[in-house]
Order: sequence, then structure tokens, then C-alpha cells
Amino acid sequence: MTTPFVAVLMGSDSDLPTVQATLDVLSKLEIPHEVKITSAHRTPAATHAYVKDAEGRGCALFIAAAGLAAHLAGTVAGLTLKPVIGIPLDAGPLKGVDSLLSTVQMPGGIPVATVAIGKAGAKNAGYLAAQILALGDADLAERIRLEREENARAVQAKDAELQRKLPG
Repeated sequence: MTTPFVAVLMGSDSDLPTVQATLDVLSKLEIPHEVKITSAHRTPAATHAYVKDAEGRGCALFIAAAGLAAHLAGTVAGLTLKPVIGIPLDAGPLKGVDSLLSTVQMPGGIPVATVAIGKAGAKNAGYLAAQILALGDADLAERIRLEREENARAVQAKDAELQRKLPG
């Protein structure tokens, strides 16, 4: 029996600084994952082959990050019935708006869950993947709950520090 994993795809190695936020979340929540550079436009046959291979090895869902025309998530969604999360990257002269529209404007019947542009979206892609997987994994759901509690405590600590610094 194979261990379910998340496949994280990038169109270019220049996407890694943004996608690292996704990988950090997946690692922190102990979610098995693998990362691949593949392009919807420059390596379409390799993209197709990877998606089919990953499915056969137990991939539970795909996260695809791309900038500019950003067709990677849509291409992957057309090849699989697994959930696909698209990360629009903040690249090019339009600063990611073109990527957002390319990722979110999918035809009916081929959905791509789309997160925010850039690093915040990359982080949320990891969390969304975790929440999807947690539907069938109580231990993962608990790790997510504990992570949220930790985040809340960090915000409260920052507020307490601010209140100490403020006059009066």
C-alpha cells in the first residue's frame, strides 16, 4: 500500500522562493510531498507523464504554481480527478494579476482551487492541502488544530508586546 502524498509542481526553478512557503507548511504538518519542475507549455508531455505516474504512486492531490500565463494548474486539472490547488505567482509586468486570472478562470467541470497571489497564497496552498487530507485523517486534523492555536498565541504575544511599548 502506498502512502498518500502531495505533488507540488512549479513551472520554473525561479518559483522556488515562493513555493518554499508551501513546502514549509507541508513539512511542519508532516505531510509527505514531492516537488517537481515541469511546464505546461515547455514540457507538456513530461507534465502529462508525471501527473499519471504520481497518481499511480498514490498522489492525493496536486499543488501547481505558475506565473504569467499560468496554465500549469489547469493543465494538471485536465489530466486528473484529484483535487488541484493553483498558486498564481507574482511575476511579470502585471505582478501576478494575469496569473490569478489564468488560474482561477477554469471552464465548468475542471475545477482548480485558487489561492492568493504570491507567498501568502503559497502558504495557504499548503494549509488547504492539509485540510483536504485531514478529512480522512484525524491525526492530521489535530496537527492543524494545534498549529492554529500556536498561531493565535503568537498574535496574542505580539499584541501584549505592543501594549507594553505603548505609552499610558
